[in-house]
Amino acid sequence: MEFELKKLSKAAIPAALGRAERYRLLNEPALAESICQDILVVEPDNRQAIALLILALSDQFIENIVDNLDHAWSLLSRLNDEYLQAYYQGILFERQARVYMRRAAPGSHFSAYDLFREAMRLYEKAERVRPHGNDEALLRWNTCARAIMAGRLEERPLDDFRPMLE
Repeated sequence: MEFELKKLSKAAIPAALGRAERYRLLNEPALAESICQDILVVEPDNRQAIALLILALSDQFIENIVDNLDHAWSLLSRLNDEYLQAYYQGILFERQARVYMRRAAPGSHFSAYDLFREAMRLYEKAERVRPHGNDEALLRWNTCARAIMAGRLEERPLDDFRPMLE
């Protein structure tokens, strides 16, 4: 069954953004995602809604990393800001790394390390172009470094290649 979705009024957008943020904080990312989608129908270039949607999608990586990552990645260019693009790309890599840290699959800790390092590279890029007084990228870089150290994550050894058996 198809429904015609109701359209949010422009006047309701600030309250809707606040509600989406609250739903994320209450660990209800699907609700935050839905609200952000409603906002973006009315204001397609609303950076705050785009950023919240990226975060809400990344909050759902455990359930479905493939679709949520693809959708989040497709939103990055809509931020239209070098700092924001680098920062949120870093977040996407960092959150992927955290998914790999929870997996017991062989080599997943090496993948987590690689993803954390890529996030750190992007946070360094964001740090170079950040607005004055904004140290968020630096804080995220430190969080990644601490996760690597606490998890005792390491680079994948060059001799770790294992051919698939038929």
